[in-house]
Amino acid sequence: MSCNKSRAARWLATAATALAVLTTTLAPAAAHAREFVSVKGASVNVRQQPTTRSATLWELGKGYPLQVVQRKGQWLRVRDNESTLGWVHAPLTGKTPHMVVTGRTANLRAGPGQKHRVVGKLAELEVVRTLKKQGSWAHVQRDNGQKGWVARSLTWGW
Repeated sequence: MSCNKSRAARWLATAATALAVLTTTLAPAAAHAREFVSVKGASVNVRQQPTTRSATLWELGKGYPLQVVQRKGQWLRVRDNESTLGWVHAPLTGKTPHMVVTGRTANLRAGPGQKHRVVGKLAELEVVRTLKKQGSWAHVQRDNGQKGWVARSLTWGW
């Protein structure tokens, strides 16, 4: 009987070690899966490959949010709000949270909820800085300094 207990104890120790290795290996990938960055300068070229010699797929303006899906040296493979993939040079991105409007228009409201008055209209693909989130609403700021609340379901980013 003690032989079976010893075998079970060794098996549990081995299983615990394997679980610890898997957890430390997979945890960074899981955390990395939801990492966002935003365009730091006036604009950035999104490229087909992680090199400046690669073709430019498109150009994005200041603040545009991007989800990081892979890192390769000083390059980030990113996804935009339409799930299109490309590469950007990491030093050209920052950690200031932004959102892009994905609806045709979105009401900018005085408070977090539909009962608050509309203080402005956000256009599709307009980029706003995220100041804070509260439930299904985000407090945002436009380039002109105007602040208000927008329904998060009408935006993409962080």
